[in-house]
Amino acid sequence: MGLLFVEVLPRHRDGAPAAAVLKCRRCRVDAASADAILSRDFRGRSGRAYLFDHVVNISLGPNEDRYLMTGLHTVKDIYCSCCQQLLGWRYEKAYEESEKYKEGKFILEKAKMWKEAR
Repeated sequence: MGLLFVEVLPRHRDGAPAAAVLKCRRCRVDAASADAILSRDFRGRSGRAYLFDHVVNISLGPNEDRYLMTGLHTVKDIYCSCCQQLLGWRYEKAYEESEKYKEGKFILEKAKMWKEAR
């Protein structure tokens, strides 16, 4: 199977209090910093979800067209690179002009995350 390399998010920056880290609920590998949340106003398959610009330790599924609450989008499901748990999706293309800001951004479902204070 080979080696699995995981990225560990920084714990402290220049003496400032460390941000909480969102981790995969199943295997507890780092996924994103709570400071990097762009929006908390999203819904996933299992409830609340967060929009991020950058996440780590994921693998991507194939492109898929989906009708979401805001219209048609091309998305890729994102999985934990360690345990392959489905965590959310990445917006590849938005067909509505008002939704273009989502392209290239990630959704992590709150129910799939474990929040660790640092």
